[in-house]
Amino acid sequence: MNTHPKILNRNKTALLVIDIQERILPVIFEYERVVENSLKLINGFGILNLPVYFTEQYPKGLGRTDPRLMAALHPLAPMEKMTFSCSGAGNLFKELREKTLEQIVVCGVESHVCVTQTVLDLLANEFQVHVAADAVSSRRKFDYDTALRRMEKNGAEISLAESVLFELLNICGTDEFKAVSKLVK
Repeated sequence: MNTHPKILNRNKTALLVIDIQERILPVIFEYERVVENSLKLINGFGILNLPVYFTEQYPKGLGRTDPRLMAALHPLAPMEKMTFSCSGAGNLFKELREKTLEQIVVCGVESHVCVTQTVLDLLANEFQVHVAADAVSSRRKFDYDTALRRMEKNGAEISLAESVLFELLNICGTDEFKAVSKLVK
């Protein structure tokens, strides 16, 4: 039986958490939703033992990653960047390629700037991108909505944190399933 090629495969999937930083977060539309669903993704990827990467845009000005996320991301270190796209975050794209990671799940802020530019660059470099719509946002709802449409129009899969995790699980009844189920309730 064939599986649709856009369904996430845990053997080739990574999570990229983009710039969820303490100084910008309070002005983000529905920022608690972004944090809550990003935490679900981070913790779910941890349960599944899948790779997670995270970036910080100009941390001197925007501060560090939200402390709630930092606790879940520990002991990982952020990849700092001055570019809007994560293509400028060190060797991130090269490392994804070297580890044969082809499907990248994205969450973060701002959806119409850093997230969109990263998604477009990932697509241009032949990665399949899944944007967790409930784990991204912008300062304004209009910008968030427009960014989702633009990313989808250019080939990104628009999904949800819970959908991502259950695609990666694939089957129920396992210890991983039980642990992930607790996360999404």
